[in-house]
Amino acid sequence: MMTALNDTLTIPREPPRPRSFSQAYWDATREKRLIVQYDKRSGKYQFFPRATSIYDGHRDLDWREVSGKGEVFSYTIAHRARPPFQGHEPFAIGLVTLDEGVNVMANIVHCSRDRLKIGLRVKPFWAPLANGTHLLMFEPD
Repeated sequence: MMTALNDTLTIPREPPRPRSFSQAYWDATREKRLIVQYDKRSGKYQFFPRATSIYDGHRDLDWREVSGKGEVFSYTIAHRARPPFQGHEPFAIGLVTLDEGVNVMANIVHCSRDRLKIGLRVKPFWAPLANGTHLLMFEPD
């Protein structure tokens, strides 16, 4: 039996108020591009945007465009939620390891409960926000 999941796409969301260190990320979402901070010293990516490296605290971070494709390594199905998500249950929240090795948490949309599993290949889905930016979600690839 296929169990439907809601996509949460009809839920009104407030556009972000970017900080100086996240402005580039949100600007890129206007073009549906995913850029991720890269720490040159450690050779590792980090997500979500931060003012300093999570590896050694320095501020010398690059922005690199990535495909956004990856694999679900964990997920949960929300059966109860607070506003504004209340009444839109059940919906999926996934932890995705991008092909570049960084982990991202986001809603998984356009996916049935029966299809959702650890190891599912996903790609970005960009949900539009009122100010022209987009919210990163994932859908099956």
